[in-house]
Amino acid sequence: MCVAGKRRVEVTSMLPKAAYLLPVVTLLLTACAGSNKQSHRDSLAAAPTERAYLPKPAFRRPAYLPPLFSGTDQRTVSDVLRDFGPYSVQKLKPFFDRAGVAYPPREVVLIGLKQEKKLELWARDDREYRLIRDYAIQAASGSAGPKLRQGDKQVPEGVYRIVGLNPNSNYHLSMKLNYPNDFDLYYAQLEGRTNPGSDIFIHGRAVSAGCLAMGDEAIEELFVLAAQVGKENVKVVIAPHDPRAWPLEQTTAGQPDWTRELYATIADEILSLSRPLKVSNSRPYSSPYRR
Repeated sequence: MCVAGKRRVEVTSMLPKAAYLLPVVTLLLTACAGSNKQSHRDSLAAAPTERAYLPKPAFRRPAYLPPLFSGTDQRTVSDVLRDFGPYSVQKLKPFFDRAGVAYPPREVVLIGLKQEKKLELWARDDREYRLIRDYAIQAASGSAGPKLRQGDKQVPEGVYRIVGLNPNSNYHLSMKLNYPNDFDLYYAQLEGRTNPGSDIFIHGRAVSAGCLAMGDEAIEELFVLAAQVGKENVKVVIAPHDPRAWPLEQTTAGQPDWTRELYATIADEILSLSRPLKVSNSRPYSSPYRR
């Protein structure tokens, strides 16, 4: 018999043994596969679902890549409105809706409370002012009392206006106040203080040297709001503490006598927000600095 024929005989003789072993091998493989699937299901059941307990964010911040400027080119207010406007308005509008104030409003008042480290946003359309929301002040240097001179690192106290929107601030974005205002200049001149200070801002980041630092997200909302309302329609009132909690009084030794007059004006501005709006052409109170 040839070799090929002999091999066929040997293979043929082995077939009954293979046929006998095949069901055993199949049974063992099936058992192993079933065990692996069961253990995998058990491990999935034991592992907690990632972030299943966390609420989904209401808004997703879009990715922002600042434009690449060259030479002396600068970012404009229009650039800020384009880049941050939609996201900021999306966050602000639900607060306005809950307060029953149309967006954008006609006028805005920002109340800065130094001790509470809080900035309140009030606004109105054709009705009375209503509280929209508040923000945590991230940093505010100094202590209770008005700002008197350059370098004292005091956050000023008084009634101010926004006179400039800076889209190229070193602190992300900033809004310049008209400090020193007429009141500040009048008493500085009366007391011979030739340098009462300047360049006071509400800005981003979390560092202050006489300004209100609000953090980047908050200043984006406030900057966009001021730009859309018109900076001339935004009033800023800064107080040492909330006069609705207890009266504003001279609490620090060495404060000038005119601080009483200043605090009466600040308190009246803040307390008037919770009273119905009264339109009048007369001035019920006249300060000596109004000449």
